[in-house]
Amino acid sequence: MGSVLRVQARFGQRALLLTTAAVPLTGWTVHALALHRRLATAKKDPLTGLFRRDAYTARARQVLRRHGDDTVVVRVDQDHFKDINDRLSHAAGDTALHARRPAHRLGGPDAAVGRLGGDEFAVVLHLPRGRREIRLAELVRMLRIPVVLDDGQALDVAASVGAAPWT
Repeated sequence: MGSVLRVQARFGQRALLLTTAAVPLTGWTVHALALHRRLATAKKDPLTGLFRRDAYTARARQVLRRHGDDTVVVRVDQDHFKDINDRLSHAAGDTALHARRPAHRLGGPDAAVGRLGGDEFAVVLHLPRGRREIRLAELVRMLRIPVVLDDGQALDVAASVGAAPWT
C-alpha cells in the first residue's frame, strides 16, 4: 500500500507542477495572439483594407529592392472628395473610397498599395517597361467607371493619376 501512495504522490506533484506552468503559458499565448492581431490590423486602413503609411513604406522598400528599375510608382488622388462627403454624405464618400482603391487594380505579390491619407493612394509595383503603358491605361479606364452607391445612384468620381518609373 505504501508504494501506491508514493506513486500517487509523485503523480500529484508532477500534475501540480505541469498545471502551475501551463496556466501562465496559456495566458501568455492568448495575449501574444491578441497582440499580434491588433498589430496586424494597425498596419491596415479599416475602410479600404490597404496598408497605412508606415506599413506601405516598408513594403514599398521591399518591392523597390527586389525589382529596381522595373518598378513604377503610382499616385492616385480622388478628385472632389470633400464635395462628395458634403453633398451626399460621409457614407457615400466611404463607398467611393472603397470602390476606388487601386489595390485590386494594380496589386499583387510584387506590389505595395497604401492609403496615404484621406483620398490619396500610392502604389509601387513591379511592372516591366513593355507592359507599363497598357496597365496604367487600364487603371485610368477603371477609375472612370461610375461608383454605384447603396441607394443605386451612380456617382461619377474623378481621380488624378500620376506614374513614374523608379530610377
